[in-house]
Amino acid sequence: MSASIGGSPALRSSVRSDEVARFDALAARWWDPEGPMRPLHRLNPVRLAYLRDEACRHFGRDPRAPFPLDGLAALDVGCGAGLLSEPLARLGAQVTGIDPAAANIEAARAHSAENGLAIDYRTDTVEAVAAGPARFDLVVAMEVIEHVAEPAAFLRSSAACLKPGGLLVLSTLNRTLRSFALAIVGAEYVLRWLPRGTHDWERFITPAELGRMTLEAGLTNFRTRGMVLDPLRGGWRLADDTAVNYLAAAVRP
Repeated sequence: MSASIGGSPALRSSVRSDEVARFDALAARWWDPEGPMRPLHRLNPVRLAYLRDEACRHFGRDPRAPFPLDGLAALDVGCGAGLLSEPLARLGAQVTGIDPAAANIEAARAHSAENGLAIDYRTDTVEAVAAGPARFDLVVAMEVIEHVAEPAAFLRSSAACLKPGGLLVLSTLNRTLRSFALAIVGAEYVLRWLPRGTHDWERFITPAELGRMTLEAGLTNFRTRGMVLDPLRGGWRLADDTAVNYLAAAVRP
């Protein structure tokens, strides 16, 4: 979910209030693996593996270690009810999760408390965090940027939250005919994996567009990796194909 609510001109918002309301209404069912967030539950293992491996490669860590992200400060932007924040914490990261939907944060706090995880959840915005003093080794925004009003501004704020040498990792959807067929028609109308209206194809972002945004935000070493559905295994896997879902990473010099 998107991660910014605005007020003053200095903290101009990239949030869309309709998106906040949509995800706020789903808060109670975020952790139901067969509920409306089922696609995210299925995506989570491949997202987490990419994130862990990129972070370990960047920070010189062993991905096979029990706590490979130990000591790293991580910001999960648009954290929802904590589907990614919790496994990040289990990998050793010191996690702060932010989301503009208050019900999502309430659900995240309750679930992390039940599981004995110390995660700092806040009903907050990426612009507000960028305007404050805290900076992070790792900033994560999974399935967020396609939901915000101003993707370039959102990316600049996310980049500003990084420490020098920090790593930004995102995932989103490419704007192609195939993504329209699969992510909109297939996922929302035929298979009904997602509620209708979850995505707006015109807001999908191509890798080339995202690469330009990261460059304009002062980031370097932009790279992408595709995620494709593996029907034989019933899950997702990493691939070179970025035509629909893809991950991206970039570094603050």
